Amino acid sequence: MKKRVLNVVGARPNFMKMAPLMWAYREYPEEFEPVLIHTGQHYDANMSDAFFEQLGLPEPDVYLGIGSGSHGEQTGRMLIELEKVMQRDRPDLVVVVGDVNSTLAGALAAAKLCIPVAHVEAGLRSFDPTMPEEINRKLTDAISEYLFITSEDARENLVREGVAAEKIYFVGNVMIDTLMRMKDLAARLDVRSKLGLDGEFGFVTLHRPSNVDERETLAGILQALRTIQEELPLVFAVHPRTRARMEQFGFWQEVSDLPRLKVTEPLAYLDSLCLMQHARLVLTDSGGVQEETTALGVPCLTLRKNTERPVTVTEGTNTLVGTDPDRIVEAAREVIRSRGKRGRVPKLWDGKAAQRIVEVLRQK
Repeated sequence: MKKRVLNVVGARPNFMKMAPLMWAYREYPEEFEPVLIHTGQHYDANMSDAFFEQLGLPEPDVYLGIGSGSHGEQTGRMLIELEKVMQRDRPDLVVVVGDVNSTLAGALAAAKLCIPVAHVEAGLRSFDPTMPEEINRKLTDAISEYLFITSEDARENLVREGVAAEKIYFVGNVMIDTLMRMKDLAARLDVRSKLGLDGEFGFVTLHRPSNVDERETLAGILQALRTIQEELPLVFAVHPRTRARMEQFGFWQEVSDLPRLKVTEPLAYLDSLCLMQHARLVLTDSGGVQEETTALGVPCLTLRKNTERPVTVTEGTNTLVGTDPDRIVEAAREVIRSRGKRGRVPKLWDGKAAQRIVEVLRQK
């Protein structure tokens, strides 16, 4: 009898993590009946539609169209609608990925209906309770039956929190599955020429509320970018939230006018991957980008004081630099002058994580 598996996505990071699982289910059509639900947490075409197309994800079986709102409002609306779907379809298992509001809502709706939950990318901790994602991670892990981890430090976090060892499976990183499958295609794109890049450059992403919602913090980061672009051209793919705050605080026009900083709309996955592969350095506050740059061997400067992905620092090419503009500039100059930190790809980040996950689920 086929296992009916309901897979929940909602935001850009989810799509790259769910795609390998959807590919892996297809290898066992007689065993799995996967159902894909998109909550609509990200609904901008560049943040959602383009990813489905580029990653070969099927059209969602269910699209909830939740849209934006406060954390409580958004999560609550998702919970209501996901519960309706689960009551109607009665899946054997619900799979959630990552740490966004859609992740928590999917897990909570399933747990309330006594449907087993599998959390892909479990056990990550920043130990910063002010991060909404940290709350989502901890609560999701607490109610999951299967916890699939990307690194051994995640196991330590879960065991310390009382999770039974037999629920934890070290499988690798599904985000890297997608990267390995797509990187050659991405490398051949002409994104650089379209952006007028004919030499070395840096790539920038910025979206964390702690960085963009506080005027002083955002001003300091933009000051650092202003200095760095004088020495190395930068491409800044601006998240909708970040643009809104830049306009609100009166920063948008000044940044847009900088001669060696190219401001773009959010980029589709393959375009972003192309730029990351060819960048001299990457500046980001994204957890996924920390992982991707580590897998690619590209120096990454993370504009945060903490990270839920410490393996990218201890083993990879990532360096935590915080948000002080002088420190950001200093770290960027070190990379520009010395080629930057060298790292290695962590264990099991080999493009086969989704296969391992599906093998576990086949046995259950």
